[in-house]
Amino acid sequence: MLRFYHKNFTDLSITELYDLLRLRSAVFVVEQHCPYQDVDGKDKNGLHLFAYNNSDLIAYARILKKGIAYKDYVSIGRVVIAPHLRTKGYGHQLMDEAIAVCRHYFPAETIKISAQSHLEEFYKTHHFVPTGETYLEDDIPHIGMILNNEHLNRLP
Repeated sequence: MLRFYHKNFTDLSITELYDLLRLRSAVFVVEQHCPYQDVDGKDKNGLHLFAYNNSDLIAYARILKKGIAYKDYVSIGRVVIAPHLRTKGYGHQLMDEAIAVCRHYFPAETIKISAQSHLEEFYKTHHFVPTGETYLEDDIPHIGMILNNEHLNRLP
């Protein structure tokens, strides 16, 4: 079981910030061959959820309050697991923790994600429901998905 930490941007150490930007870049830009502006100005307004294995950052997600990524929704995004550890179930632990953090800080809010389409079934296991059609985001097929607060209230 991973031990997670969550911090506001101003509480991140320089090393933590470097590590999370490095992991996000390694996966979203290099591995997925997708040059895009990862540092999008929203990090300063987010909660950063992460877990280390010794000194290696292995799991990360960014949580944004309503009005930052979506006008009417809290969001979980930049969800990433270190590539060599993706078969260990850490993605599920990360999403469970991200949902729990959202429940704690934003208990009455609906959560929205922009999921890469090939991960739709993964997010469905966490009770996210697709909304609308698939769309291209940075040339990668995505689908909007929501987890409304009625689902949140039923989760442990």
